Amino acid sequence: MAANKSKTQSSLVLHKVIMVGSGGVGKSALTLQFMYDEFVEDYEPTKADSYRKKVVLDGEEVQIDILDTAGQEDYAAIRDNYFRSGEGFLLVFSITEPESFSATSDFRSQILRVKAEEDKIPLLLVGNKSDLEDRRQLSADEARTKADEWSVQYVETSAKTRANVDKVCALNILILSECMILHVKLRCHINSDGSVKPSGNLPLSPVKPTRK
Repeated sequence: MAANKSKTQSSLVLHKVIMVGSGGVGKSALTLQFMYDEFVEDYEPTKADSYRKKVVLDGEEVQIDILDTAGQEDYAAIRDNYFRSGEGFLLVFSITEPESFSATSDFRSQILRVKAEEDKIPLLLVGNKSDLEDRRQLSADEARTKADEWSVQYVETSAKTRANVDKVCALNILILSECMILHVKLRCHINSDGSVKPSGNLPLSPVKPTRK
């Protein structure tokens, strides 16, 4: 019985998602909120950490492995290795820090360089700290304009209130599943210009997560 259970778990599709962004934008807080349903305000990771969680996405059970890079994007060799191993990417900035928004362009360029041989790279632009509306320094329209230029989705999140935390992970995995792993039967619409637009509801049911 145990052997069959182990075999079933090992046969699940594994999606590797990389959380990318400047320091202090809330990458770790988003990751911990998604994994454990809790907000850790003062968490300051000193090294990259990987988390794995089983979820049911649109009727299919899959595993998500999220790598929180913890600011190590500053080290080129380490950064490139992380980006090379990733299948999907969440480009995170803070709506209260315009500099972190500008930095997403550099991170995207680095990802495209490392993944140059791939036709499509599942990527979402994520504006975090939406709960700090009174401190907003970047409009949603400006972020959407950049997302449109890149032909990607833009979603605003709050690690504190959990707003859209499940949604960004579901969208990223949905796009990745449909466009890179075709045997996973998820819905995705390919626009005439080659951009990807997920369609339908995005039910995301958690199973007990594990920390690697």
